Amino acid sequence: MQKKHLLAITVFLFCCLITIAQNPKKPNAVAIYNQILKLNFLGSVLYIAAHPDDENTRLISYLSNEQKARTGYLSLTRGDGGQNLIGTQLRELLGVIRTQELIEARKIDGGEQFFSRANDFGFSKNPTETLEIWDKEKVLADVVWAIRKFQPDVIVNRFDHRSPGTTHGHHTASAMLSVESFDLTNDPTIFPEQLKFVQPWQAKRQFFNTSWWFYGTIEKFDAADKSNFIAMQTGVYYSDLGKSNQEIAALSRSRHQSQGFGSTGVRGEETEYLEFINGEALKEKKTLFEGIDTTWNRIKGGKAIGVLMSAIIAEFDHNNPSASIPNLAKAYSMIKDLDENQWTPIKLFEVKEIIAACSGLYLEAVAQNQEGTPGSTVKLKIEAINRSAVSIELVSITTLPEQVKTTKNLDLKNNILNNLSLDLHLPESINYTQPYWLEEKGTDGMYAVNQQQNIGIPDIIRDVKVLFTLQFSGIEIPFERTVIYKYNDDVKGEVYNYLDIVPDVTTSILDKVLLFKDTKIKYVGVKIKAGKEGVKGNLQLELPQNWNVSPKTIPFSIDKKGTEQIVYFEVTAPNKSEEAVAKSIALIGNKRFDKEQVIINYDHITKQQVLKPAEAKLIKTDLKTNNERIGYIMGAGDEVPGSLTQLGYTVTLITPEEITPEKLENFDVVMTGVRAYNTLAALANKQTILFDFVKAGKTMLVQYNTAGDLITGNIAPYPLKLSRDRVTEQNAEVRFLAPNHPVLNVPNKITSKDFEGWKQEQGLYYPSEYDKAFIPILSSNDKGESPKNGALLIAPYGKGYYIYTGLSFFRELPEGVTGAYKLISNLISLKSSQTIATQKIKP
Repeated sequence: MQKKHLLAITVFLFCCLITIAQNPKKPNAVAIYNQILKLNFLGSVLYIAAHPDDENTRLISYLSNEQKARTGYLSLTRGDGGQNLIGTQLRELLGVIRTQELIEARKIDGGEQFFSRANDFGFSKNPTETLEIWDKEKVLADVVWAIRKFQPDVIVNRFDHRSPGTTHGHHTASAMLSVESFDLTNDPTIFPEQLKFVQPWQAKRQFFNTSWWFYGTIEKFDAADKSNFIAMQTGVYYSDLGKSNQEIAALSRSRHQSQGFGSTGVRGEETEYLEFINGEALKEKKTLFEGIDTTWNRIKGGKAIGVLMSAIIAEFDHNNPSASIPNLAKAYSMIKDLDENQWTPIKLFEVKEIIAACSGLYLEAVAQNQEGTPGSTVKLKIEAINRSAVSIELVSITTLPEQVKTTKNLDLKNNILNNLSLDLHLPESINYTQPYWLEEKGTDGMYAVNQQQNIGIPDIIRDVKVLFTLQFSGIEIPFERTVIYKYNDDVKGEVYNYLDIVPDVTTSILDKVLLFKDTKIKYVGVKIKAGKEGVKGNLQLELPQNWNVSPKTIPFSIDKKGTEQIVYFEVTAPNKSEEAVAKSIALIGNKRFDKEQVIINYDHITKQQVLKPAEAKLIKTDLKTNNERIGYIMGAGDEVPGSLTQLGYTVTLITPEEITPEKLENFDVVMTGVRAYNTLAALANKQTILFDFVKAGKTMLVQYNTAGDLITGNIAPYPLKLSRDRVTEQNAEVRFLAPNHPVLNVPNKITSKDFEGWKQEQGLYYPSEYDKAFIPILSSNDKGESPKNGALLIAPYGKGYYIYTGLSFFRELPEGVTGAYKLISNLISLKSSQTIATQKIKP
């Protein structure tokens, strides 16, 4: 392996193992001892599946913590296409959240996290569709790249490559690509461009992590032929941690908060089954690593290191871990001198962190502010302390990326705090902080990542770091730390974030979709945020020439960094119906700033900055509405209320606890947000009040829920059974079952064209069985499937109407899909005075 190969892998490891940590690790003696045991094990497993939450955290935890193997999870997507139970972020912003949740999960179960460039475009019913929307060749290349880079001895697939159509198409596709890649990774003619940075690699064997779920029932699984299986007893208890393997796995899985996957840990025996697929078959079936040397002997010159490691383990003193430092420093020097191989950068990093932990060494570089701009100077507070009797010298501090070295030659005495100050200059060319996979516009199926070395890195790539060079008994060891920002919160205590590099100024159009129903002037607000002190310039709103914008530019001047200012443009739409993209541009001198800053900040993940184009969609339409007052019960989180406000409705958010007959008298329509009947337990006790509201002559509109975890079986005044039926082809033909029904005609005429341009899917979790009181309005289906008639059901109840819909309004309205706006305005306008079509068209 050439030097550049080792450098690429080292950079990759640093990105994966350093920048994912927000709070500093402070391992105790038990954790240190386990790290040393892992340092002495040279075996690796790569687990492969499609999404965040697909991974088997029980198996990952077992392999990492019990067998001490280097264990990675390759999730082909970042989970962008799902729903969000903790906020309103969807699509790429949800992918950012789920990326961080996976990273946090791996911190708990001990694995490492990787991704491909595949975009989770939503539910797919078969792998053929999946691989058509993904760029199969690119995703296959990413799988090959991940294997060549990680160099696993064993590959484990979560899903069965032989069963297309029985589960999510992404699932089967992930297994198919993994199986296809098994014999490709060692062929230098396959994706040869990768070989500038990695070498061909052949895994020893490949498995499918099967279970009774894939057989349908426990009884069928118990009766299955298991001669090709290996059974692993993963229900171990770690007495030094006080936790079972399943309890650790449950804590890991519970990081998936955006999916509502909080998990309760269990105890006792548990068996995981792996079915052999490829490679060298097992004979004794006692370990996945049968026939693989997992000792230091597998590396040329490694035998002496193995002997030394055995002595370190045997002599480890839990009361005084620092006693191991001289031998650990010697091990570091010996590893560094090895001929280059795949394990050198991994084990160098591991042994350095163990040395730091054994000495109680704490190294930190804290920025004075949380944000900095290119070309500015960041003031750093440096903390360095040695909390052991071992002699340690701080030789130098080097700031990155500027590569400025400051010699210190400072003796770090036992438990004496050293606070230092440094100025770090940010180059003008430094990249803004944001998820690298969102820097360029991708496709529905793929993110655009053009630098080969970056593909698969899980987290934001952060360039601002400090390199501490320390000396232990004459051996110099570098420790790299990413620059952070921290503050004290009165409730949370010490809070850590990273230093973010931001533009001088960011802007944001307040409404991401603006509807123009006539040619009257509409005021378009734009928020300006200063990224540094003393920002002055001019703001302009770019629109096509037939849209009138006044004034042409608005000057702005903001003195304080982080301060925001809102200005308004007068916009007049053209006479004819038209859609346009408005772009907010800030001009400072000859520099053009066109980004909007989006901050994602939840307690369970690292704070994230995303920079998006500062744009909004403007729609001139003849859409008609009435003046209904809407009470909106937010469910799992969506942006529908804001979209309804754009239509001109008065929308009031109400909680289940606020629902009383007196409160509801203020509304003409009550709407429940997505998955309200999955997430709001208190809603179960309010059904009688809501149904009485309908009976009195009002309208209740219920958006989609999932069938499995309803808080009540009576979500409608008539029998209604939800299913998993969905139409994933967003442009699938829509047929009108009740063409004369007012909801398709008043106040807007709905035609098939109104279902063109929908995003990701038409709808999901349609009712499959419903009372004869319901009138099915629409019918649609994916290619090759039977018609699905439960997308929109309307039933008269008393003097009013109950409406249930699985149509994906929560996606379409924020995207500015005009047809969705027209249809929902008709649903809201449905009144008891209107004549209902009595003829029902049977499926």
